[in-house]
Amino acid sequence: MTVLDETYTLSNGVEIPKLGLGTWFIDDDKAADAVRVAVETGYRNIDTAQAYGNERGVGEGVRTSSVPREELFVSTKLAAEIKDYDRAVAAIDGSLEKLGLDHVDLLLIHSPQPWDDFRGGDYAEGNREAWRALEDAHRAGKVRSIGVSNFQQHDLENIAQGASVTPHVNQLLVHAGNTPSDLLAHCASKQILVEAYSPIAHGAILDNAEIQEMARKYGVSVPQLCIRYTLQLGTVSLPKTADPDHMRSNAAVDFEISEQDMDALRGLRDVDYGEHSAFPVYSGK
Repeated sequence: MTVLDETYTLSNGVEIPKLGLGTWFIDDDKAADAVRVAVETGYRNIDTAQAYGNERGVGEGVRTSSVPREELFVSTKLAAEIKDYDRAVAAIDGSLEKLGLDHVDLLLIHSPQPWDDFRGGDYAEGNREAWRALEDAHRAGKVRSIGVSNFQQHDLENIAQGASVTPHVNQLLVHAGNTPSDLLAHCASKQILVEAYSPIAHGAILDNAEIQEMARKYGVSVPQLCIRYTLQLGTVSLPKTADPDHMRSNAAVDFEISEQDMDALRGLRDVDYGEHSAFPVYSGK
């Protein structure tokens, strides 16, 4: 048994694989091949989003993979700009149509603010409206579980007003060098599972000398150490790659980081994303 066989159980009883394939920056015409290779490698958790522009390719990969649909966990995300009920309903149906699937296993609101105003204005009412659309899709069987992404504690508290379902998931930027411990603890207190995207800090962590030294100590690569760290935090880890060798390497994380080293990694601050700081989630807002 490897990490690819391990799962968490969401608060509604749905099982989610602990390690997934992120597909951000995988072009639509390459996504199907990437998904098929990942499934052949043993991945069962595939993550996409409306904003990635590759739902069609991801869906093709899922439908033509070597395992039955029910063995795969497919996630997508409602575009961050959609902050009203009617557009959210239409977009959810649009995602299912692009994916070519009759349901997804997890649907998230991609961000509490539109990307061009990330961590900016007040979209409280719009988020509650979008959440209502997710709840209705969940009730209708179009999605098996629902959640959010990039939501801070006050954003979570906002959608809780009048909600009938507590988010099953909050997908967050979590990596060695950026561990939002208070938010992780809050999510745990509400039985909200955290998914860690960019567990390798969009590549920015690869040159960190402290991380390199620790990886050598365990006889693993820096990406393997970073992925293992997020798993031991109790999160789903979502490294993104279309490279078959990287897919295999990212899944070879069946080792244990000591508690002392986990504490050191929790306390590490390294959030210099260089050129990638142009992206809202890495902007430091």
